[in-house]
Amino acid sequence: MQNIKKGDNVVVLTGKDKGRTGEVLQVMPKEDRAVVRGINLVKRHQRQTQTQEAGIINKEASIHLSNIAIVAKDGKPTRVGIQVVDGKKVRVAKRTGDVIDG
Repeated sequence: MQNIKKGDNVVVLTGKDKGRTGEVLQVMPKEDRAVVRGINLVKRHQRQTQTQEAGIINKEASIHLSNIAIVAKDGKPTRVGIQVVDGKKVRVAKRTGDVIDG
């Protein structure tokens, strides 16, 4: 079971976007990376196509999973643990002990 999944709210722990929060758009477990909305924006030069105009666009680049943490209900970053509840594995916030939805 993964600690961070698509749709989770996360906070950035290190780097140029430290302290900012966003929603996980995509997780790449084999590369240990995730794409977070509004975080780690890079500029890409876009060639003109039939459907898209040319120009410089801002796009989210992936960020390493070790540099992000799930936001607990109190708004602070938390680590994730796994417990068995009613015969199912669930993710649990280490800071508060609450079950993480998703």
